[in-house]
Amino acid sequence: MDGGIIQPQRHLVDYTASLFDEGFLDEQFNQLELLQDESNPDFVVEVVTLFFQDAERLLDELTKALGQASIDFKKLDAHVHQLKGSSSSVGAQRVHKACISFRNSCEEKNIEGCLKSLQQVRHEYSLVKSKLETLFKMEQQLSAASGSFSR
Repeated sequence: MDGGIIQPQRHLVDYTASLFDEGFLDEQFNQLELLQDESNPDFVVEVVTLFFQDAERLLDELTKALGQASIDFKKLDAHVHQLKGSSSSVGAQRVHKACISFRNSCEEKNIEGCLKSLQQVRHEYSLVKSKLETLFKMEQQLSAASGSFSR
């Protein structure tokens, strides 16, 4: 392997490990990566991109639902449940955990708790989105660099 690739590769491995150490990702993300192969090299990026689109749609729905004069907690909970499921399916652990807390507030019909939970879910989502975009960019750069050194 070329010496110019070893450093970025080590950086990628360390960065990925930090995402697990800091609780952004869990084992489910590893499971997704195992489903990726030569026949579908962009599988993880595609699945995570769908998660981003779904999460943003659901966050908008949650914001709208909480902005109503009369809050439909069943509808609110259904949206949170959906977001919890999709975050779990990509291994976005901190978003998943924030959704559990959000669902508890829905169950208690606690408007203040729901508003705080929405902020927390938004925060965790934006963090994991940024971290995953950085990860994908690093992988893309490494792939481009190693491709240029192919034997």
